Amino acid sequence: MKETRKQNLKQARTLQIWNVIYDIIEVVVSLIAGFTANSSALIGWGLDSTIEVISAGTLGWRLHGEIKGLDEKRVEKRKMTTLYVIAISFALICIFISYDSISKLISQETASWSTLGIGILIVSLVVNPILIYYKRKYGHKLDSPALLADAKDTFICLYQTVVVLIGLLLVKWLGWWWADPIAALLIVPYAAKEGWEAYSKAQKIKNSIDKK
Repeated sequence: MKETRKQNLKQARTLQIWNVIYDIIEVVVSLIAGFTANSSALIGWGLDSTIEVISAGTLGWRLHGEIKGLDEKRVEKRKMTTLYVIAISFALICIFISYDSISKLISQETASWSTLGIGILIVSLVVNPILIYYKRKYGHKLDSPALLADAKDTFICLYQTVVVLIGLLLVKWLGWWWADPIAALLIVPYAAKEGWEAYSKAQKIKNSIDKK
């Protein structure tokens, strides 16, 4: 039973490594496409993906710690630090996306067509469901709330991908210049919610550590 869990931990860690590699590619491509096309939605989606990199990387780090027998207190400290970083990152993303999108709505700036941007969005629509499936699979096998929560975050990322893709297609097909900044603004409530939850969880862990 112990060996089976260790094997599942290793497979889950490998999954997170691939998740990080893909997310880094996603971030680089979407930001290049977003800035080139002047697309708030693509830029916002790319910035949000940076949080996915941090989240997946940290989860892999924690899984590696359990494999190596790291004590619970050190694992909790790693988790707390990472949650604070995520909370700050989400706050900065909310400020940037809101400013950029509102500015473009006021000036009525139109995003240009981006074949590169559309390409990475379509790839994401294929890759993310696969990641969700395996995160849930190993989340249940390991009884890991963290992996299951990460699967939920990836599902939300999938939803955002659909929103951004629709926004870009509306600009292209119907000439709705406002669809791109509006699609970007739809990311803000999620980012704010996730940022606050990350901060709250970090505070709980900090309080728990202080009491010990």
